[in-house]
Amino acid sequence: MDPKNLTGTIEFLLLRFSEKATLEPFLFGLFLSMYLITVLGNLLLILAVSSDPHLHKPMYFFLSNLSFVDICFTSNAVPKMLCNIQTRSKAISYKGCIVQMYFSILLAGLDNLLLTVMAFDRFMAICHPLHYTVIMNPRLCVLLVLGCWRFSALHSLMHSLMVLRLSFCADVEIPHFLCELNEVVHLACSNTFLNDVFIYSSAGVLGSIPLTGILYSYSKIVSSIRRISSSQGKYKAFSTCVSHLSVVCLFYGTGLCVYLSSASTQKSQSIAVSSVMYTVVTPMLNPFIYSLRNKDIKGALRILTGKNAMKAKSSEV
Repeated sequence: MDPKNLTGTIEFLLLRFSEKATLEPFLFGLFLSMYLITVLGNLLLILAVSSDPHLHKPMYFFLSNLSFVDICFTSNAVPKMLCNIQTRSKAISYKGCIVQMYFSILLAGLDNLLLTVMAFDRFMAICHPLHYTVIMNPRLCVLLVLGCWRFSALHSLMHSLMVLRLSFCADVEIPHFLCELNEVVHLACSNTFLNDVFIYSSAGVLGSIPLTGILYSYSKIVSSIRRISSSQGKYKAFSTCVSHLSVVCLFYGTGLCVYLSSASTQKSQSIAVSSVMYTVVTPMLNPFIYSLRNKDIKGALRILTGKNAMKAKSSEV
């Protein structure tokens, strides 16, 4: 007998990190703190870039867009997880799962493409400094960001539409705290061959091409830096790339851990920990990586916090 198709009334069940009720207040406080730090850190970075005229440059324009995407990326998953912990529930509706999956694919793709665009920006700044301001003009920067949004939105929409054609039955527990595309597809009781082909082919293209572009950019950057005669000039040129390179390693490293853990183990806890690193920890660390290693960002943050402190004192008076 074929399993009954329950797609119309289905509720997916998301993984709970612990079945022990005593641990849930700790987990709620931990993830709430990480979420607030992520939102506050990235929001401060956006405000610092927008408020300081010295930071109105392509590199910081792309950085502020990356921070906005990180806020949205974390907000797509963590509030629902916190709600489920608080209510001791694992349920998410079929429509809610599809929406969450759409934005997860969209925002992860945006992170990937924006990091590639930022690598291209560093390549132009170091390898072609005389043409940098002409080529990386405001119009091109806006077009690059819009192109990233359009491509990611179309890619995510295609995946979501292909999931909508699937039928789901009774076994609907997802070993993640969010609706992850691959896990949702594997819960379907209908044929998923086309979905699997599209998932792995698009992952191969979107994983290899941007990473190849980043590696090519940095190979040219390293060659250009080696030709600089003074050690101070080499340090100054390389210091503008360290933060971006750190974020790239963090993004691809945690993303790779998620898919390796999903492929090599069926333990829900291992998959969940890897997902937390990718979805929560990476967006939380990004603003710290950029602000701690960038004098311009630190200066803008001091000015921003100083202005806010002066406004608070004047309002008290």
